[in-house]
Amino acid sequence: MKSLPQISISEQLAEQFARSIPAIPQSMQTLCDSLLIDTVGLCVSARHQDYLQATIRASIEPGNCSLIGHSERVNVASACLVNGTAIHGEDFDDTYEGGPIHAGAVIVPAILAASEQHQLSGADILSGISVGSELMCRMCTVAPKLVHKAGFHPTAVFGAIAAAAGVATALRLNQQQWVNALGIAGSMASGIIEYLAEGTWTKRMHPGWAAQSGYRAARLAQEGFTGPRTLFEGEHGFFHGFANKDDCDFTKMMAGLGEVWVSADMAFKPFACGTMAHPFIDCALELMKQGLDVDAIEKIECNTAEGILHRLWEPLSQKQNPPNGYAAKFSIPYAIAVAMIRGDAGLNDYQEEVVHDPRITTISNKISYIVDPNNPYPNQFTGHIRVTLKDGSIREHAQGFFRGGRDAPMSIDALEKKFIANCIYGGWSESHAVQSLAVLRGLRTKQVVDLAVLRSA
Repeated sequence: MKSLPQISISEQLAEQFARSIPAIPQSMQTLCDSLLIDTVGLCVSARHQDYLQATIRASIEPGNCSLIGHSERVNVASACLVNGTAIHGEDFDDTYEGGPIHAGAVIVPAILAASEQHQLSGADILSGISVGSELMCRMCTVAPKLVHKAGFHPTAVFGAIAAAAGVATALRLNQQQWVNALGIAGSMASGIIEYLAEGTWTKRMHPGWAAQSGYRAARLAQEGFTGPRTLFEGEHGFFHGFANKDDCDFTKMMAGLGEVWVSADMAFKPFACGTMAHPFIDCALELMKQGLDVDAIEKIECNTAEGILHRLWEPLSQKQNPPNGYAAKFSIPYAIAVAMIRGDAGLNDYQEEVVHDPRITTISNKISYIVDPNNPYPNQFTGHIRVTLKDGSIREHAQGFFRGGRDAPMSIDALEKKFIANCIYGGWSESHAVQSLAVLRGLRTKQVVDLAVLRSA
């Protein structure tokens, strides 16, 4: 049996975050605003989708919290689950290079619900989103790629822990309660990736489930319930269970904590699909811009990372012919083909009727991959396309970065345009979207949080 540390990782986290809260940097204030804008727009965009309506029917219970884009007031659990599902439902939400994880879909619903339930201030929203996002991103450094390989969704399992940290911070729990909250959340974390088999909906609800779990863990801790302080490094701890890894090195996770905020580099998506497909889409668009004739294509080969094969490339025949729109979001062959045929990979490009367009499947069935052993994934997301034409000539393009990420960040103007477009897609008027945007821009500075404008149906 492993000996217990005098000061655990969770206790170190509690102490360091407590010290850093009074001086949250401007970069994190900007991130907070950006996450609020992006996630609320995504809630509105998804509000009429079948999977979200099913979630609402199954979980709605009355309370004090907002369902964004809906008139109902619900309890904390319902708000977390529904809003988190809406944000992540179209895979159009933020990501983190080094993960990948989607912090906003977990942390924002948890913090907003807590703020309404407990009458928190904008400053509490800022601290909760900052701490929750930072911990979730830093957890990615402990066992890169191993959580996915073990069959779990990192957003789901990291999310429960991070949401607990964020809510515990927003509620101003003391350090012992904060540590307990994380320990409790470790027994609530869940989320397997078998949705990949047939494009079923469970991935969509993972962030919402993590958000409500994190809130519940924080509240239990606030009322005196205890959890293991050795959540991270314990013999039966988190990474033992979810990454099949013992004796983890937490050096990178803890490095510069409170001084360097790695989550400030969080990325925002320009396309409505799996993160690692984005650079490939850009490559396809660039080749089309250069005059590529799709009718002249003989075959397409892509250099890619081994770490993404099981989610975005294999089984290849299924990825070339995804069974539905949701499955298509996790197919690089489809992403390349739809970009070449339709010139985009937005919300409308993953509709069921589009996915089965023979013009797209003709291209996607010509696409294969070659594993590049030197690919920098997960630290960097890259794309590459090599097209062989029927006359034997070659067209090739590579991109060594993720557009919207740290090397090519999305501007606030572009993010706000995305917000407006998503709100209009979901049925709001442009004037209502603009009004809501003004509220979100100033939310973290308010003494009293009022989300009434976001509840419009």
